[in-house]
Amino acid sequence: MIRLGPRQVVSPPLRLPLLITGIAGVAGYNALEYFRRRYPGRVIGIRQVNNWRLTGDGIVACNAEDPDRLAALFDEYRFGSVLNCAGNCALKACELDPPLAWRTNVEGVRNLLTVIADRPVRLVHLSIDLVYSGRGDGGHVEPDPTDPVTEYGHTMVAAERIVALARPDAATLRISLPMGVSFNGHAGAIDWIQSRFRKSLPATLYYDEVRTPAYTDCLNELAEVMLGNQLAGLFHAGGPRRLSLYEIAQIVNRVGGYDPKLLEGCDRGEAGPIPPRAGNVTMNSAKLSAALGYDPLDPWPLDPQWIPTDRDWHRQRPRGEQGSPLLLEEVLYRNPRRTALV
Repeated sequence: MIRLGPRQVVSPPLRLPLLITGIAGVAGYNALEYFRRRYPGRVIGIRQVNNWRLTGDGIVACNAEDPDRLAALFDEYRFGSVLNCAGNCALKACELDPPLAWRTNVEGVRNLLTVIADRPVRLVHLSIDLVYSGRGDGGHVEPDPTDPVTEYGHTMVAAERIVALARPDAATLRISLPMGVSFNGHAGAIDWIQSRFRKSLPATLYYDEVRTPAYTDCLNELAEVMLGNQLAGLFHAGGPRRLSLYEIAQIVNRVGGYDPKLLEGCDRGEAGPIPPRAGNVTMNSAKLSAALGYDPLDPWPLDPQWIPTDRDWHRQRPRGEQGSPLLLEEVLYRNPRRTALV
């Protein structure tokens, strides 16, 4: 039994053991923690061989581009389910080295699909909202044509198509910004912004790049439900609240109690040409909610008091308001509703 929002939802049983790929990323890192707690000794996470700092129980070094090593792991553990969170999301690195982006984000998926081709494995694959350019008003639904502006987005579109062709029984979840801690302390949206403020360094974010972020607490529970059911195809899994990157930074600044002068903003057209920036890539997740029979994703942040009202909102610190890194951890990294129900 897992708790989703104000009610309880019974999660169908998973086919165990579970393999989680891409555990160096925010989504995979938080999923590994969640599923290891839920199913002790039955969950394995893989990371790139050169990421030697990422160690722990159930963590195995295996490059996604190494099909022989991947096949050996399946022979050893006989995984019943796979949560594929792998992918290089470093926009600039992908833009400057397209072959690297292709190897990591496409060939890795192709290798995984080859290994599981004749195995009774439940696959849930994570994609991203940046498959869209964001030139319109957002609110994308699944049939909308993809038109990414980055190499990263192009590779994620290719990976989606490969999964759809090779495993029509798989579920692909397009997520937006996963809001939770990162392994290295600066990879995730919150971590990168907060790392700048902690060092008293300025952070410049865009007024016109708009996303639909979601707590990793919600995404973890959603992944468990999807791994246990048989829903197939493409589903948007963006949160219900639209926020620009600048607004997200405002929230981190004020909730964390940081110096408001450290936050700067600009339109994406004023930034450098590399990497290109998407615009309004917000997603409509009604199809997912209808398929599940409930809304799996709470707004981020949960409490509407932390929603910016204008571009100077983060400078307004009412008497008695005590922003702090501890408060940030309690209400931005974690979903207070989920925490209260544990």
